[in-house]
Amino acid sequence: MITALTLSGWHNSGPLHWQTLWEQQNHGFKRVQQRDWETPRREDWLARICDEVNAAPGSVVLVGHSLGCIAVAHCCQLNPAQIGKVKGALLVAPADVECPDTPPEIRDFAPIPRERLPFASVIIASSNDPWLSLDRAAHIAAMWGSTFVNIGSAGHINSESGLGDWPEGKRIFRRLLEA
Repeated sequence: MITALTLSGWHNSGPLHWQTLWEQQNHGFKRVQQRDWETPRREDWLARICDEVNAAPGSVVLVGHSLGCIAVAHCCQLNPAQIGKVKGALLVAPADVECPDTPPEIRDFAPIPRERLPFASVIIASSNDPWLSLDRAAHIAAMWGSTFVNIGSAGHINSESGLGDWPEGKRIFRRLLEA
């Protein structure tokens, strides 16, 4: 049995976000609920992720968006023993928390970990994401040992991108599971 834990970004993912739609379509998807979506604290977010990974039956695949992607890398760095059940991660539009324009509410997640992730991972980025340049996304993918996928012009790959339940993302997710 594989549980897909969705890790939303700052402000959570709303009702039209692909993460929410995937959760509604598949009972094997579960959102990691954070105590505070508006002023996230790294320590709190990592503890919640580790708790949910440990509580999940069987193996886990992480499905992160934006700040959720950065939280995954921090979990790997700070809590390697607690993420042993994780078999892979789909990391969509990571937030560049090191950028000078980063909102102060999420600066607690800087610096971005540089270590290779200990499981298979895919980073999906967009050529016009306002929170992460394509070059920076490719650099992060290289640091983390992730497969890099550029889906073209799709903004921050969120509900505002108009992707619906994002069939292309589902295909990439299935390929990750098969790897």
